[in-house]
Amino acid sequence: MTDQALGEQQIEAIIDAALLTSEAPLTVEQIFRLFQAGELDEAEGKKQIRSGLDALAVACEGRGVTLEQVASGYRYQTRQELSPWISRLWDEKPPRYTRALLETLALIAYQQPVTRGDIEQVRGVAVSQNIMRVLLEREWIRVVGQRETPGRPALYGTTKAFLDYFNLRKLEELPPLAEIKALVEPVLVAEEQADEHSVQTSGGSDDPSPDAAPEGHGVAGEEAVGAANESVS
Repeated sequence: MTDQALGEQQIEAIIDAALLTSEAPLTVEQIFRLFQAGELDEAEGKKQIRSGLDALAVACEGRGVTLEQVASGYRYQTRQELSPWISRLWDEKPPRYTRALLETLALIAYQQPVTRGDIEQVRGVAVSQNIMRVLLEREWIRVVGQRETPGRPALYGTTKAFLDYFNLRKLEELPPLAEIKALVEPVLVAEEQADEHSVQTSGGSDDPSPDAAPEGHGVAGEEAVGAANESVS
């Protein structure tokens, strides 16, 4: 226990270090627990933390990172416009989103809770077990219950990990379907055409990784998952 109250700059430095060290987003409550009694104002401790977070967010202006609030808390992340350079840190190119995985994830996100049968009815094709496995393993979706119908099929919904990955604090922040379709559909079409060209020139498979889960985060991921949702509208 200490009677020594900390100054604003020291509080900000502690929050800054905690965010840089943590592997996951931190909530105000988690940050608050880092301080001992007397180090923060007895009545306004959490307000001091929020003020510190606001100050750190402002300090990020003009830097290569931003301080963002997502569903699980606050975190630093790379500015999206810098991804072409930052991605060169990794030799291996991450797998892209596939249309089948995007459509399945989008249906769950916008129509939850849903069963596999609901998804298949909208898409008109069977849902690959591998797609569901990938989404469950990445903890983007979870079983939220069972429908009271014969067979009691599992009902699926999204998770906080899904919101974190796509830079969202709550489901209400999912972008409008029409906006997402207009932004991303041309990208998906271009990728499919590129894949077809690659197959024609190499003689390889036309579906090298049909159920691969995407890597990445932030705005790009958010835009991509909404795009496939044309099948919902």
